[in-house]
Amino acid sequence: MKKIVICGLSNRAMGMYIDPILKNFSHENQIVGLLDTDHRRIELCKESFPALALTPSYQRDQFEQMIRETNPDTVLVASRDDTHIEYILKALENDLNVITEKPMVTNANDARRVIEAEEKSKGKVTVTFNYRYNPFHRKIKEMILEGKIGRVTSVDLNWYVDTFHGASYFKRWNRKREFSGGLSIHKSTHHFDLVNWWIDQKPEQVFAYGALNYFGKDGELNPSPTDNRFCSTCSEKQNCQYYMRWSNRRNRISVKDDHIKADSIEKSAQNYTNYRPDACIFDHEIEIEDTYAVTVKYDKGAFLSYSVNFSTPYEGYRLAINGTKGRIETMEYDEPSRVPFPIPEQTIEYYPLFGSKEIIHVVQNEGGHGGGDPLLQEDLFLGVDPARPYEILAGAKEGAYSIALGEGVWRSVKENKPMRIQDLLTNSSQLTHQ
Repeated sequence: MKKIVICGLSNRAMGMYIDPILKNFSHENQIVGLLDTDHRRIELCKESFPALALTPSYQRDQFEQMIRETNPDTVLVASRDDTHIEYILKALENDLNVITEKPMVTNANDARRVIEAEEKSKGKVTVTFNYRYNPFHRKIKEMILEGKIGRVTSVDLNWYVDTFHGASYFKRWNRKREFSGGLSIHKSTHHFDLVNWWIDQKPEQVFAYGALNYFGKDGELNPSPTDNRFCSTCSEKQNCQYYMRWSNRRNRISVKDDHIKADSIEKSAQNYTNYRPDACIFDHEIEIEDTYAVTVKYDKGAFLSYSVNFSTPYEGYRLAINGTKGRIETMEYDEPSRVPFPIPEQTIEYYPLFGSKEIIHVVQNEGGHGGGDPLLQEDLFLGVDPARPYEILAGAKEGAYSIALGEGVWRSVKENKPMRIQDLLTNSSQLTHQ
């Protein structure tokens, strides 16, 4: 029986980890401790999961006490991004395994600290990059491993985050770089890790442009320059197109997704203490970027052309991977319930350099994030599937590369120059010699 403590009782922690552990993996895993900075989150967790009513709970400064009293095997970290480093390092100091939400940490220096701490510890860090487990993403990995396109030479990846999901980042703590690292880390590290994993190459250098085009005080759709507004009490919300697109006139959110389903304005006051997830997306304090265009050079010759936009009419991505023997293409429309027009079935199109095009209909499975979440949970809580012929769980080094690439993006934007990944991962020789 593996004993697990949970650090950070976020919506993600409850939906992605606590619920499946209790429902599907309780014979192999036991939650023995809960930690959060907010007493209300602990109360909400125990109200939502009566099986945890008697589970000991702790505050942030009681981590060591929790370890002594519960004697866990694993520390699961799902707190606010900037707090990950504290729990990860303390867990490794105690020779405990760590399962951490992505991003692993919020800057490259902390990523280096994790690598160094893991080298000295008996514990191991696992980063939950669930995008790897999506059936389309696994199929693409398998096609590359089979040599279908030869040596990868370039990747084009354009990611679109719709007005509902995109705006949610600017309502919450994510909008502060000190908490999230900015969206090139909080969100784009998902995408960078996916590319790094697909092509099995390490990023060497990145150059990027970025801007704040939609949100913040200069957003073109800002009803007025008024600051410190909140959706639930704002007198101008009926003039806010971002609010009204997803609400009716009785001010009730009509559509939700797994990122913010418990953060609706009706529940915000009762779910948190001294925190509201409905802050105005046009506040003056918002300075992080909402649009990026990025070029990355890899160590084995591949180039990545990447863009992301956090205010688009639909959610999804367009992908093309080119190699010396062919090309892979696919397009995904994510969250189809929010797409206001008919959408085609996702397929993978394979173009050999010389030959006939193939259209691949991928076998899918149920579950969140395109069916990837249940498979990731099985690997986390039952052990890695021995039948899978390639590695898919990500460790601290993979987490570090995604973080350094994300930081390199926003630093390149600010400094208008290319950023070397290894310079960001100062003294991290373990990464270069793996």
